[in-house]
Amino acid sequence: MEDCDGEDIIETPELPLEIIVYILSFLHASDRKEASLVCQSWYNASQDHSFQKSVTFCFPASASSLELIRGLGTKSRCSLIISQLDGHSMSRSLLLEVGLCLGSKLESLALPGSSITEASLLNLLPRLTSLRRLDLRGLDSLFMSGAFLSREEHRLQVSSALCGLEELDLSDLRYLSDLTFNRITGCTPRLRRLSLAGCHIAFEFDPYRGCPVGAVEDSSALLSLRNLRRLLTEQKSTLKALDLSRTSITPESLRTVAQVQGLVLEELCLHGCKELTDYSVEMLVKHQPSLRRLDISACKELTNRSVEAIAQSLTSLTHLSLSHDWRITEKGLADLVSVSTLRSLDLSECLHVSGSEIVRGLTGSRAARAQLETLILKSCIYIRDLAVFSLTQLLGDSLRELDLTSCVNVTDLSVRAIATYLQRLVILRLGCCKEVTDWGLLGMEETAKCEHDQETGDKEPRFTRTFGNMGFFKPPRLLLLERPKLVTNNDLEQFKQQPGSSLLALSRLQELDLSACPKLTDSSITQVVRFPDLQCLSLSMLTEITDASLVSVAWHCRSLTSLTLSHCPGISDRGVEQAAPYLHRLHHLNLSCCNNITDRSLFVLVQHCKRLRTLDISRCRNISVTTVDLLQSQLPFLENVHYKLICGADPIQPSHFD
Repeated sequence: MEDCDGEDIIETPELPLEIIVYILSFLHASDRKEASLVCQSWYNASQDHSFQKSVTFCFPASASSLELIRGLGTKSRCSLIISQLDGHSMSRSLLLEVGLCLGSKLESLALPGSSITEASLLNLLPRLTSLRRLDLRGLDSLFMSGAFLSREEHRLQVSSALCGLEELDLSDLRYLSDLTFNRITGCTPRLRRLSLAGCHIAFEFDPYRGCPVGAVEDSSALLSLRNLRRLLTEQKSTLKALDLSRTSITPESLRTVAQVQGLVLEELCLHGCKELTDYSVEMLVKHQPSLRRLDISACKELTNRSVEAIAQSLTSLTHLSLSHDWRITEKGLADLVSVSTLRSLDLSECLHVSGSEIVRGLTGSRAARAQLETLILKSCIYIRDLAVFSLTQLLGDSLRELDLTSCVNVTDLSVRAIATYLQRLVILRLGCCKEVTDWGLLGMEETAKCEHDQETGDKEPRFTRTFGNMGFFKPPRLLLLERPKLVTNNDLEQFKQQPGSSLLALSRLQELDLSACPKLTDSSITQVVRFPDLQCLSLSMLTEITDASLVSVAWHCRSLTSLTLSHCPGISDRGVEQAAPYLHRLHHLNLSCCNNITDRSLFVLVQHCKRLRTLDISRCRNISVTTVDLLQSQLPFLENVHYKLICGADPIQPSHFD
């Protein structure tokens, strides 16, 4: 082939689809999405079955969603989350289209924030013959009348379609009764997971007054413990996970559930069950020793007796949440982390935990201790540098997520230890660690301490002339108010020349929270927040950072999907204008209380951030409502805009709209 100048042009042959699929298999999902935009063949490769195992399409109900659903009809399988459905004709048409185009391909369906009619759902369910997960949480409109699935013909149709359903979520249904519960679970005989979180279950009241099952009609007013026990007995061979969070379950009721003959639970969630006691946990672990995941967070009455019982009985435990259990102390934690199968431990807001017993339990032989991948110590105010230093050394090979939010005694020493020993970390949260400075992020020793103000005259305590401080002597210096020595250009040159244990060593980070660390400045943010795979970043309430940090982050972290910059007065239109061209993957942006942001920034976002879904510009007083309206009309995926107290906004107006 020749061009107009007579020179030969060699056409590049297209790569086989299998080769492109192999190349894409090395990329993260967000990178594959970008690669799919290259050309048609790369798009086709990105739709390969091997990449579609856990893909869920989430969108609000709208007229434009009809085309999306028709397009999904080409896929072999898919999962949907459709929000804001109602009783109008458009919602009915949307559900009808789901049944027609995806009926035999849909594996999971959730309808959050919806208010659909019984007829709409009954027309859809018989078509969903491959459904494995159904989420009906909060759909009170279905159960308010008590007539859902009341006709035998409807139950037969739904039962035929949902015979393979494995997961059923009935959380937060205030009108769920024995009658409606039995109807829907009668159509799903092989459940593996059941959620009744937040439902009103009568644990202490028997509406049947001891009558045997079947002797009286099912209650249309209450969901009873007896009825729940009946279901557990009938489906004991398949049911492995149960969620009773935020219910009023009592110790005796939990014992009744745990003692169902033949029931072998692997997961149990009891978050916020405030009536539970140590006795109930002891009975639970005695009768259900196969539990692998247990959530007993926000159960205020639990103490270390529960921890000791769990450590002794649950030898296969992998995930445990004890967050907000304020009475738990160090006792028993050493035995707990000696459970070799434990992978995730949540101790957030366990205010008496210092970490010393966790360290002691982890110092045993490697085969006889937990290989923790997730450790949540949020608001454990007694956690100090020594504990963090020891934990990082002991968990360096396994830990992937570490949360030290609001651990106020954590300093730069902990940050350097994290950067040195936890180089496989994926998630790091250091929000509200007010003693963390630029030096810690840079992995450097502060070259000199802040010079104290020189006192003149006698150094002994002396009287003051006023009594404003309610004492006779000059008050002591508050260390928390002292500013660290600022990093100079010479210090940065030294940082660039030495390898050091800076935050740069955490090259695998995908989520980083540095919010409310007031001593951080541009000096460290611009030098170390350079993570190509970083997706979520929070720099809120960093009053010392400027546009330089925003531009640097955008340039070096191009995979960002969520960015929080609220209460950063140094961020302005200039920074947004320079950063936005590199943030085209951004889905969530928070600029609330950034007073130097104006309409100009919104115009830039319209131009470059086409995938934006949520935007918070509350209290940005230089932004007009007219520009917000324009923004929403121009960005097709934008769902929520929080704009409370912007220029011209009604102060009593809701802070978001869809």
